[in-house]
Amino acid sequence: MTTHFTDRPDPARTDAGIAKASTWNVGTPQRQQEAVDAIRKVWGSREWPHPGLLSYSVHAGEDGATLLHYSQWTGEQAYQDFVREGRDTRNAEIDAAVPGIERLGLHTYELYRSGLRAEGDTRETGCVVIVDVEFDGADSARQRDWVDSVFEALGQEESLPAGGIAAHFHVGTDGTRVLNYAEWESAEHHIAALAAPGEGVGSPSPLWERVQKYPGMTGGGVHRYTPALSMEPGGGA
Repeated sequence: MTTHFTDRPDPARTDAGIAKASTWNVGTPQRQQEAVDAIRKVWGSREWPHPGLLSYSVHAGEDGATLLHYSQWTGEQAYQDFVREGRDTRNAEIDAAVPGIERLGLHTYELYRSGLRAEGDTRETGCVVIVDVEFDGADSARQRDWVDSVFEALGQEESLPAGGIAAHFHVGTDGTRVLNYAEWESAEHHIAALAAPGEGVGSPSPLWERVQKYPGMTGGGVHRYTPALSMEPGGGA
């Protein structure tokens, strides 16, 4: 099975049981590009590592220092098979090309709810906005209620922000966090949406205030990325 390079992942695909998200700190924009090139070379020179890996994507952080890794799997066992059989050899070759990569937290998620692009919407995803939310303990019902609160607040908006394409809300399998993988036309569109009245994307309202001041929220952040590399299994033996 070969490696096929694609335009972008589909976070809403129904055959993905879990998604993994992690960050690499590589330090500079030049090293960001060198790391992406090394990943492309290492993965492109090998057979696809496991049929349970459905997609693997890398996004370059607007900070010029980080890379977001987002991968979709049929389930946790497929990921563990990959770790046991091939992850380290790939990483060793990437590290040889770009020494000193700092690999930060890896978290496991399940897709809970998506706000999808309208039928016929062919806009390209020029910017991925990752919204992380952390809670003070494991509570899967609370994770989902917070996401539902976001959709309730969005449903009261007269119009959605210009440039927004889709949003994919993932809940952490450990019960403590939510990740929104949001697709935008450009970083400029997201910046303009944040500059509108209110705190964050959304007009001032009690519903948005509930989202922003939800009981038990302890942290999180918003980071913008440019899609750099996306791969999935191709044809062949």
